[in-house]
Amino acid sequence: MLVYLLRRLGFLLVSLVVAMSVIFVLLRLLPGDPANALLSVDATPEQIAAARAQAGSDQPLAQQFLTWAGQVARFDLGESYISTLPVAPEIASRLVVTIPLTLLSFALALVLALLAGITAAVRADRWYGSLLSGFSQLGIAVPVFWVGIILVWVFALGLGVLPSGGFPRADWAEPADALRSLTLPVVTIALVMSASLARYVRTATLDVLGSDYLRTARAGGSGLGEALLRHGLRNGAVPVVAVLGIELSTTLLGAVVVESVFTLPGLGSMLLTAIEQHDFANIQGVLVVSTLFVLLVGFLADVVQRIVDPRLRTSVSGNR
Repeated sequence: MLVYLLRRLGFLLVSLVVAMSVIFVLLRLLPGDPANALLSVDATPEQIAAARAQAGSDQPLAQQFLTWAGQVARFDLGESYISTLPVAPEIASRLVVTIPLTLLSFALALVLALLAGITAAVRADRWYGSLLSGFSQLGIAVPVFWVGIILVWVFALGLGVLPSGGFPRADWAEPADALRSLTLPVVTIALVMSASLARYVRTATLDVLGSDYLRTARAGGSGLGEALLRHGLRNGAVPVVAVLGIELSTTLLGAVVVESVFTLPGLGSMLLTAIEQHDFANIQGVLVVSTLFVLLVGFLADVVQRIVDPRLRTSVSGNR
């Protein structure tokens, strides 16, 4: 297991370097110079040269990448071209909105998916089991922003019980107001994500219900619920854990869209503003942090899979 962890950590670092390279190259393929964010429309050639020197875009691309990678290795994401403020503290201040939004949405989606998926599998012969399966299929096709707009229309504009957007200026110093502000965004993401996740839970549960070991447990006198908990939960969790890692990553990405709908001051709004202003430092910082989050989630999902299923700890050669 230790050898696997070291190998997987090495793969994570290589993946991060490759992702950083792709981010850097793709941004430089966009039209315009990063220094343009520092210039006015009627800038003189001298001002343009000074701005390029400040932004570092007058250097060869390889040198620019090595300089930026060295900064990231020191946990320095640079300074914004527009506000001249450090990027890392700005991202940290936005994460107090994005991380709770992501984790709360994921937790609620997991609860809904487990309830819907297991019920749809165990009661597949009942009308409500088929109805849950149909709703999960329908939920996959519904855009997340459309769900957000509908919830705002019903609960904010219609009933007036929840705010339509925004976040308290004091952040989590006012936890009740902060949770009220996140309620609709969390439900929006959870409804869409749980629809996708419920399909995998239903499939895994059906595989367990059709297994020999579950039939043997039932023949030994165990009830269906007891047999599922004692013998089916661990086996059914293996394929679902891998999907959970993907879903948690996509939850963070979906938060970018939802934050725009609900005007939340998270990473999503920071990224969109940076793109509009052509602020390469902020764009690179947000993308690197988001990529690192996705890679870490994938790493943790792989580790959890091997803890749940001992068979995965055995290498191809048969050695542990």
